[in-house]
Amino acid sequence: MAKITSRYFCKECGYETAKWLGQCPACKAWNTFVEEPVAKAAGSSAASGKKPIRQQRTRPVKIDEIKLIEEDRMDTGFRELNRVLGGGIVVGSLILLGGDPGIGKSTILLEVARNLAAEASKSVLYVSGEESLKQIKMRAMRIADISGDLRFMTETNVENIVETTTETQPDLVVIDSIQTMYTESVTAAPGSVSQVRESAAQFLRAAKENGIAIVLVGHVTKDGAVAGPKVLEHMVDAVLYFEGEAGGNLRILHGQKNRFGSTNEIAVFEMNADGLREVRNPSEMLLSGRPENASGSVVTCGMEGTRPLLIEIQGLVAPTSFNYPRRTANGVDYNRLNLLTAIVERRLGIDFSKYDAYVNIAGGLKISEPSTDLAIVMALISSWRNIPVPDDVMIFGEVGLSGEVRAVSSAEQRMEEAARLGFHKIVMPYYHKDRIQFPENPDVEIVPVKNIREALTILKK
Repeated sequence: MAKITSRYFCKECGYETAKWLGQCPACKAWNTFVEEPVAKAAGSSAASGKKPIRQQRTRPVKIDEIKLIEEDRMDTGFRELNRVLGGGIVVGSLILLGGDPGIGKSTILLEVARNLAAEASKSVLYVSGEESLKQIKMRAMRIADISGDLRFMTETNVENIVETTTETQPDLVVIDSIQTMYTESVTAAPGSVSQVRESAAQFLRAAKENGIAIVLVGHVTKDGAVAGPKVLEHMVDAVLYFEGEAGGNLRILHGQKNRFGSTNEIAVFEMNADGLREVRNPSEMLLSGRPENASGSVVTCGMEGTRPLLIEIQGLVAPTSFNYPRRTANGVDYNRLNLLTAIVERRLGIDFSKYDAYVNIAGGLKISEPSTDLAIVMALISSWRNIPVPDDVMIFGEVGLSGEVRAVSSAEQRMEEAARLGFHKIVMPYYHKDRIQFPENPDVEIVPVKNIREALTILKK
């Protein structure tokens, strides 16, 4: 049998095969396979006649023998980022941060490094493979003054970085970015699948053996996934994504994987000229600039982890000029929009087949939970009738295929957030009428509804 001297990897998803393929079976992309040589295995001990050297065996321990101390998490200086991480950066963890170019990945990590060095008296090493030291200083001067034990290094050789890390023993190491790193044990070019995989493996070993937290910055593909092999996301302890609308100042940080906390939390930041500023009251910010007495504008409440967020649903219904009406969803699921328009047509007798329907979430957020169904339906009907929903009304509830309004989770938190921001009427599922523990408030009127027809009573006449 012929010896395999090379393998082929898909540049988009990391799929591996022994032969070249025109189309990737995993991601269906064309002409994405690249050839990379297989590393030669060292001669076996049996062939040389030497006794194989075994590594020291680890001893199994009981759960009560494992000691945890309070310092096992480091405060990043951002309360929002700490929430996403589950309370802070875990000592000895490997974190992957991805995002579009220019979204602010390097900026937020530089601010975290500054906070840890200046306020928490931690030792931080910032390694950049994309910028020179002068460029880093120019960016740092724009953000804030750097103080404390924060050191910078421009290097792309993984072995040199690991050796420096082992000698200096910093509390946090930032690698910007993993795609620029290379290891001498692999002959492929930097950024290739095998280089990214082996480089991340060496950083993982360095983090676990020395108890050093390491953050890797990862480039993303055109589809929004982290570039390189999929195994990269399996190796790390946490995968964070930094997102934002092009041209906007709002940035959303959310976790896709977290071994030390929940993946449902999000952090909201605002990009300014002097860096990133965390938004501790995103509901108020997302509702700023909302038009008054405008049809098609409805406020609802979505849950991102344990945090309720008041958002504005904007709906627009206009006569179509095409054979098939257009449906556009920005921030909500497109198929969900088609489903809700079909429910409205069937249960309320509104012929949406003659109208284009557009739904948008103001602020660039993306909400996938079904609690926004009733608000979307009310926004579309409000625009179709050209009758505005009162500005002091908040609506939430899931809509079933029969037009019924079904219960949702965390109803009390949603109602408390609406009352805190001054909403005087809350439209909610009838199921929660006698099952919630919402304190009586004479300024807040609760309107329980069983179906979408009952919800139409809130529209102004």
